[in-house]
Amino acid sequence: MMTPKALPPAIALVDKGPINPDHYKNHPSGIECIEISEHFNSNMGQALQYIWRADSRKGIEDLKKAQWYITREIQRRENYGDKKFV
Repeated sequence: MMTPKALPPAIALVDKGPINPDHYKNHPSGIECIEISEHFNSNMGQALQYIWRADSRKGIEDLKKAQWYITREIQRRENYGDKKFV
């Protein structure tokens, strides 16, 4: 597992609160959602975040939101080519 670098004070302050809620930090692996989602484009990252939190938040509603972002990504790739980041 990667060891995170020290965070700047402004980022360290958001460890708790509405910008970094527990439902993104409570995975049994100990990995935070942002550690994975930041490596994807916007649509894929958003889908991952909704899937990640579905069991802790709004269940089917979150999965439907993830599905919307996945459908949008499929459409984007069909229209512009199957490129990872555009």
